[in-house]
Amino acid sequence: MATTFEQMRANVGKLLRGIDRYQFNPAYFQTTVTAQILLKALTNLPHTDFTLCKCMIDQTHSSLEENRDLIDGITGFEDSVRKFICHVVGITYQNIEYRLLAEMLGDPLDTQVKVWMNKYGWTENEDGQIFIHNQEESVKPKNIVEKIDFESVSSIMATSQ
Repeated sequence: MATTFEQMRANVGKLLRGIDRYQFNPAYFQTTVTAQILLKALTNLPHTDFTLCKCMIDQTHSSLEENRDLIDGITGFEDSVRKFICHVVGITYQNIEYRLLAEMLGDPLDTQVKVWMNKYGWTENEDGQIFIHNQEESVKPKNIVEKIDFESVSSIMATSQ
């Protein structure tokens, strides 16, 4: 029995030293379950859930294009991703072309693009540009107050003369 324990201990030690230590039970890997976990983590952007989950699997196991039916199991998946896209657009752009925004949102119907525009208060002008936000208005100045008194500087000034 002691030999079995030592063998198991050596095997666990070997696994912990190798690259597989971050892939939990790679022999039991299930593409469907893993893809659903990743898709659910995507709905929580901009939090780091997706990055953490993605780092724990091998990149060759899952592709969204090949498994479109998996999205159906994640309630609100597309809206969550579009919400994140709108968040990034809102902090990145002042103006954006309508076509580019529609492409970023996954080319939904024009009515859906308008819904997202209304939700974020974005307006379209006659040139096909969407006004997102005047970034200059959202700059928040920060006052830096340095607390240097004469006594702390006087010793430096005395040594330099």
